[in-house]
Amino acid sequence: MLGTVQFGLNYGIANTSGKPSLDTVMAILNEAWLGGVNALDTAAAYGDSETVLGEALTRLGLLDKMLIVGKVLPIPAGMPFDKAEEFIETSIRNSLRNLRIERLPVCLFHRDEDLKYYPILNKMTERGLIGAGGISLDEHSAIEDAIARAKYIQIPYNILEWRYETLLEQAVQKGITIFARSVYLQGLLLMDESSIRPGLCGIIPVRRRLEELAKLHEMSLAGLCMRFVLSRTGIRSMLTGVDTQEQLRENLALIKAGPLPTALIEEIRLIVPKLPEELIHPKLWSKTV
Repeated sequence: MLGTVQFGLNYGIANTSGKPSLDTVMAILNEAWLGGVNALDTAAAYGDSETVLGEALTRLGLLDKMLIVGKVLPIPAGMPFDKAEEFIETSIRNSLRNLRIERLPVCLFHRDEDLKYYPILNKMTERGLIGAGGISLDEHSAIEDAIARAKYIQIPYNILEWRYETLLEQAVQKGITIFARSVYLQGLLLMDESSIRPGLCGIIPVRRRLEELAKLHEMSLAGLCMRFVLSRTGIRSMLTGVDTQEQLRENLALIKAGPLPTALIEEIRLIVPKLPEELIHPKLWSKTV
């Protein structure tokens, strides 16, 4: 699955190239499709990502070929259910118009606290506006509620992540579809050490140990990170975003290498400690310096 937040915003701690042009977006989407990518992740809150996607996919003739996962706008705090229903339906209809489609295959809530409105997504399914509903999780404390309600759950998952192991085990048993995002932790796992701000430097010792392990097994750190997520049972689709075609080609090559050997996964687990949330949770990065 290709993430498209970069198509609508200057996104990511390691992003230095900014938002790509429409021509670049079209080139990325076309090469992604030819390389086997068949799903796209977007959201109403991603700037003009939906509009850019609608235009690019139409020009490429791919609008009916790639599965689109969208997200409703974050619901204002304390909104009553009747107002929330109107808010959610308006958000979805605007997304459909921007994307130039009649039905959104998968529609997620963008915030954990919006899960309480999940029955409204069921109504949107009944009305034919969406195929199925779900949630993009940010806090592991919302896992149980998400499992009880959602058919699709997107989680942050990478080589440093320990918080969602219970969810993945239960998802397999319950037939919940899991999408994994943040494979490179918004680029923090791969960016030059000199560019990492002081508040996040606690990640560096672990990164160095992982890089040594990758070299020992004749692969890059990016390959180790990508293939670790590919190896995890319970994850149906892996979501990565790119700013350039070159990044896309690198990711496709890593994916083709396949999952890691079981023994190597065990080595990784021995190297990676349970890190403080302020290091592995981007939502908390604004509180670091």
